[in-house]
Amino acid sequence: MARIRILLADDHTVMRRGLRLLLEQQADFEVVGEADDGRQAVDLAASLHPSVAVLDIGMPLLNGIEATRKIIAAAPAIAVVVLSMHSDETYVLRALKAGAKGYLLKNSAEADLIQAVRAVAEGKSFFSPVIGRMLLEDYMRQVAKREVEDSYDLLTTREKEILQLVAEGKTNKEVANILKLSVYTVEGHRGNILEKLNLHSVPELILYAVRKGIIS
Repeated sequence: MARIRILLADDHTVMRRGLRLLLEQQADFEVVGEADDGRQAVDLAASLHPSVAVLDIGMPLLNGIEATRKIIAAAPAIAVVVLSMHSDETYVLRALKAGAKGYLLKNSAEADLIQAVRAVAEGKSFFSPVIGRMLLEDYMRQVAKREVEDSYDLLTTREKEILQLVAEGKTNKEVANILKLSVYTVEGHRGNILEKLNLHSVPELILYAVRKGIIS
């Protein structure tokens, strides 16, 4: 059984110890390091090569968003889960743009952390259920306010397939292999999807997919 190597970073010792105890109950999880500030987290990620880094958003010396950015820039294979007290969409988008695969509210960490770590280790995205519900409700309010048709219906069946795969974190090459298409064709579909949905980046596409319930 391949073990999932985990780096924990949180400046609250009690919180960090609690998360460690929770994670180490899983036979295939191994906590390989702990950090109590963002800069230490970046250094440990470089030296320990974890599969997953779980980072508090509000750490001293370097916050979790910027720590995520540095970790991903140096080692794109590390999957980052950001722990946060903030359910505001702005924070979620900032975390995604920095390269995080998961966004977990601290008050649901005990219930959702195991699932989040497994999901991001498999290359998928993960959000606290309350985040998904909030984004969906916000999206529905916007649709009602503008009285517009559902933009999702503008997509072809193939584009809907590609939207889900991209939102799950698949690369163009991986999407091409799954759907037996050329990479060039996938790139074209991605461009059409962003244009039809009036989105400008993959992080925005991921948030859209969460709002629509396409991914959880």
